[in-house]
Amino acid sequence: MVPYEVARARGHFAGQDLNVDLVYTRGGNAAMQALVGGAVEYAGTSFDVALQAFANGAPIRRFASTGRLPLFALAVGPRRKDAIKTVKDLEGETVGISGLGNADHALLLFLLGQAGADAKKVRYAALGTNLFDALRIGQVAAAMVQEPALSLTIQAGGRELVNFMEIEQARKHLGGAYEFMGVSVRAKERDQRLPEMRRLAAALKKGLADARTIPPDDIIAALPKALIAGGNLEQLKQIIERYRRSLYPEDVTIDVEAARRVMKSQEVADVLKPGKVDLRTLLDTAVLEG
Repeated sequence: MVPYEVARARGHFAGQDLNVDLVYTRGGNAAMQALVGGAVEYAGTSFDVALQAFANGAPIRRFASTGRLPLFALAVGPRRKDAIKTVKDLEGETVGISGLGNADHALLLFLLGQAGADAKKVRYAALGTNLFDALRIGQVAAAMVQEPALSLTIQAGGRELVNFMEIEQARKHLGGAYEFMGVSVRAKERDQRLPEMRRLAAALKKGLADARTIPPDDIIAALPKALIAGGNLEQLKQIIERYRRSLYPEDVTIDVEAARRVMKSQEVADVLKPGKVDLRTLLDTAVLEG
């Protein structure tokens, strides 16, 4: 959500003559439901959410990208850090995930396949979104975590095995970028909203540029106070500085190959049936070609 809040705070939406309200929902599925149900004009969600919605018949078009990497890392807990040094070493181990079939599970299965590991020899523990404590005390050998859980795991004596938030590691382990955040619109309104969609994309492009370059303190200042209340702002600043040039693309144009990697991971995880989604229909790349 950083590029969206930065675009608003720095006047990029207003500069495109747009009066934008950013409405937070309880997860991407709720945002997509709001779009399909007509409660909002656009939905900013992860691409796996858009894939699932489209596969289930949602009449949507994805036209802009604001994030090119998933916000996950595969971390090894302190008790197993010396034994697990490669992805293939996860065979015979228990790995924590948020839930079976979720984005982190699909990504993990895709990673195991890319590494030549037998995913059937790995046990999966569905632990919800708070995986840090289970990893720290050794209830699981490794886990798919986000920040700041990754930093806290390393501080506790664990180690980073694969960090999908680093573009070079994504290229090494996934073959390239992995489409994440982006904007969708209702298909039936695509043509009438086309000029507005292009102005929205132009504003978000400037938000992306700022998110990659302005001081982290300015980024934090752009965020709603309710989102960061009680948080460790110094740690947040360090996380932003470390990842922002990897996470945020230089342009809002959709990387079709990055989207295809997400679809492949969903198919590997048996969350999406092969051939169920035609990316040429879901991804409306023509919007930004005009």
